Amino acid sequence: MDVLVCVKRVPAVGAEILLTADGLAVDTRHLGFTIGPHEECAVEEAVRIAERTGGSAGVLTVGAPETEEQLRYAMSMGADHAVRVDAAAADGDPEATAAAITGALRDLPPYDLVLFGAASADAGHAQVGLRVACALRRPVVGGVKGIDPGPGHVSLRREVGGGVEVHEAPLPAVVTVLEGLNLPRYPTIKGRLRAKKAPIRVLPAAPPAGGLRTRRLRHRPEARAETIVLGRGAEAAPAVVDVLADLGVVR
Repeated sequence: MDVLVCVKRVPAVGAEILLTADGLAVDTRHLGFTIGPHEECAVEEAVRIAERTGGSAGVLTVGAPETEEQLRYAMSMGADHAVRVDAAAADGDPEATAAAITGALRDLPPYDLVLFGAASADAGHAQVGLRVACALRRPVVGGVKGIDPGPGHVSLRREVGGGVEVHEAPLPAVVTVLEGLNLPRYPTIKGRLRAKKAPIRVLPAAPPAGGLRTRRLRHRPEARAETIVLGRGAEAAPAVVDVLADLGVVR
């Protein structure tokens, strides 16, 4: 089975996120970059499926040449080949991104399964995979945490409140996956060396303009802890009971 994973270059944040002076973008001057945890699980699953079925695992991204860093990381995890759809910048607009990926898929050899992360780690629109599936008129299942490929079809598991849904989709299909689908492997030294030398196919496609425009980014209000003295000694007991009742601890 041939599997393709679509990934996005996103900032690797471990501290406060700074914005540019105009408030229209994240200031990435002092940030590293990575792929999101959903997409990392998707790459791992693609490699496992390819190993199990004797197929191939590819990885694709839309963006400028610097996004090849993330493609090489995916190849160091075991992906066989990589494709970059050329774009001036990684567009945060899901409509434009989906259109670029759809155009690329029509130019590439057919894949049995195309995997996406359920949502990107930065914008979190959760739209690109669904838009691509609709444009290609392929079945799609989202929020998947289990994939079992079979002859001509794939069985997909989704966790729902108190149980599990199982969907069976004919191939070719599109799937969006969640973190927890598997435990991604660490790239080996051999894998990193192979990925460093591997060619990356570049498709010179200009993504069309999407429908979203960024007006302004802003930080969400900072959560602040507040200490309230309920009382002293026995006089505080009624207030404590009221708090416990509000929390549902007592009735």
